[in-house]
Amino acid sequence: MYDENGRRYLDCINNVAHVGHCHPDVVKAAHEQNQLLNTNSRYLHDNLVDYAERLSKTLPERLCIFYFLNSGSEANDLALRLARQYTKHEDVIVLDHAYHGHLTSLIDISPYKFRNLGGQKEWVHVAPVPDTYRGLYREDHEDPVTAYANEVKNVIEQAQKRGRKIAAFFVESLPSVGGQIIPPAGYFQKAAEHVRKAGGVFIADEIQVGFGRVGKHFWAFQLQGEDFIPDIVTMGKPTGNGHPIACVATTKEIAEAFAATGVEYFNTFGGNPVSCAIGLAVLDVIEKEHLQAHAAEVGNFLMKLLKEQKVKHPIIGDVRGSGLFIGVDLIKDQAERTPATAEAEYLITRLKEEYILLSTDGPGRNVLKFKPPMCFSKEDAKFVVDTIDKLLTDMENECLNQQKTSACST
Repeated sequence: MYDENGRRYLDCINNVAHVGHCHPDVVKAAHEQNQLLNTNSRYLHDNLVDYAERLSKTLPERLCIFYFLNSGSEANDLALRLARQYTKHEDVIVLDHAYHGHLTSLIDISPYKFRNLGGQKEWVHVAPVPDTYRGLYREDHEDPVTAYANEVKNVIEQAQKRGRKIAAFFVESLPSVGGQIIPPAGYFQKAAEHVRKAGGVFIADEIQVGFGRVGKHFWAFQLQGEDFIPDIVTMGKPTGNGHPIACVATTKEIAEAFAATGVEYFNTFGGNPVSCAIGLAVLDVIEKEHLQAHAAEVGNFLMKLLKEQKVKHPIIGDVRGSGLFIGVDLIKDQAERTPATAEAEYLITRLKEEYILLSTDGPGRNVLKFKPPMCFSKEDAKFVVDTIDKLLTDMENECLNQQKTSACST
């Protein structure tokens, strides 16, 4: 990225410009379709069908009905409506510190937001984040998958005791705002079993992490295993490489229940010809430039470099991730794993002064988050890590000097 003075910045966090800022193929597709036709989606157009067919090839066969929208928030709001109409239930289970969008309905199911606003609604139930580094059940637990899934079961049972009925378990496939969390494989299957037994559905929010970012798979929920299929999947940020386009994929059964209300679903701009042309172009670029495999290769390289820094710098407590979705958990001490919030903020500020854009997430705002455009290279990765190494070394030396000064004055 470049600022108004022409200074170049390395973007390590922009998962919206998925295939790269202003990718020429995407820009060309938008321009050419704009010259032909752009109109609202009451008018049939081949791009809409073509795009739905292309997306369907990336998903399990059951997820074969598509609704097109303009933002991830719109997609998650629609997913909530679909779940409630299908199950005839109201309540939603979410993970702690989750964020699902800015609409009122989504603020209500986003602990990250509602804890600082109007509080938790009676129809919202919060389960612990399946974080094996600083969560309830950590890396030394004999079976964190079952333990975290049982927490969902306990939430359901407590809700049922109050006469509540579960419509959905709404989960980011990889919790991002919660601290770049990688749920242990098998957790979704076991949690979904409890949710479906209670009459609810499983919604996988892929808005932050879909479209090949995790490297091994096209969708992050697939990291859980081939035997796991959500009932609803939502897509947003990277779908249009910066153009406002989003999608909800679901099953025929859920879609038919939604249609049975007799109230049509209509979205003026969702699935318009230009948006679908852009969506198709993004898929073309991912395929043509092998960006999923690239994410795996560069992501593994970046993880290796960061883990080498973990050995060198005690402030790095954990390095976790998949593909180009990586978190670096900064801590004050190894025993308590106290979030190094101030240090993380200082490091981010210093990186910006070195023309590197990085940010933090997590409840303690201490997790460095890597979610760069998918064209991020090994050279970029090495440059970032070398800079982090230098800055952390400077921070450690400054701390030692302060300790010496303090000892002398004493």
